[in-house]
Amino acid sequence: MLYMKSIPQGGEILATIKDVAKKAGLSVSTVSRYLNHHPYISEDKRKRIQAAMAELDYTPSSVATQLRSKKGTMIGILVSRIANPFFSHLVDAIEKNARSHGYNVLVMQTYDDKKAETNMLEMLKQQVIAGLIMCSIEGDPKIIEAYREYGPIVLCNEQIPGSDLPQVFTNQEAASFDATEYLINQGYKKIAYCTGGTLTRGGHGNSRTEGFERALNTHRLPMKIDWIFKQVHTVDDGRQVADKLLSLPQENRPDAVFTSSDEVASGILESYLAAGKKIPEDLAIMGFDNHPFTSMLAVPLTTIAQPVEALGRESTNWLIARMEEKDYQLDTSELELQLIKRKSA
Repeated sequence: MLYMKSIPQGGEILATIKDVAKKAGLSVSTVSRYLNHHPYISEDKRKRIQAAMAELDYTPSSVATQLRSKKGTMIGILVSRIANPFFSHLVDAIEKNARSHGYNVLVMQTYDDKKAETNMLEMLKQQVIAGLIMCSIEGDPKIIEAYREYGPIVLCNEQIPGSDLPQVFTNQEAASFDATEYLINQGYKKIAYCTGGTLTRGGHGNSRTEGFERALNTHRLPMKIDWIFKQVHTVDDGRQVADKLLSLPQENRPDAVFTSSDEVASGILESYLAAGKKIPEDLAIMGFDNHPFTSMLAVPLTTIAQPVEALGRESTNWLIARMEEKDYQLDTSELELQLIKRKSA
């Protein structure tokens, strides 16, 4: 968002909202809220902004005046794929909470592309959005942290170890360990694995991978290359995984699979049943997310339930508190993952 002062005869460079913020010793988002007539601005900050604007002989441009109310109340939401039911439910939870506080949302999908993530961060820099909730991380954490200069950023269902960015997350490493150990305790010793990530350290889905690996190592079980599948996300991806598993010689097939997605799990289940196989006798299947459809499959899916509403609520509340420069105490009481035991495993 650009605000300009009148141009002296000498042809001085036009000031921006960042100049006003620097002069007042405040954040860009605080000055933006003041210009948007936001009620949650302290009297001290109002006076500092007014003094800075007066010293700069600064008045809003007519174009900025027309646009500023929308921009000042717009929250960005970054997800990898909105078609994934987990993200669609999470966005719904965030938007409902944001609207109840008088904010609108702008959603962008990255499709695991760093450039798309950077585009959203640039929107924060340009004040197209006043704050950002990142439900997906693809780029360098240091770059993400640098954009805090332009407005608050909250991570939702993502972690950057060692970062002081607000982070709302669950313990997916522990949940994945417990789920894998549940399969092992059920008697399954040859366990395949599906991830939406690339298996690189610090990459997408890394916490779940670490939990899976820790369970296998604890019980001294093998992790065979033919049983590991990367960057799988959809039902169709699950069908392709099933085809590959069924193409293996009988003695080399896994007896269970832990997936990081209910969609992938349901695709595997569908293909195995179509091939005349029995679940879980021929293959035990573990999903992740506990989408509503998982209890209605031909063989109800054993999976891990995520607290979607709590993730959305806490992320939104924390972001808005940062935008309005208020304190916020994260409520972690509902940020727990739960193993849902059904017939597929």
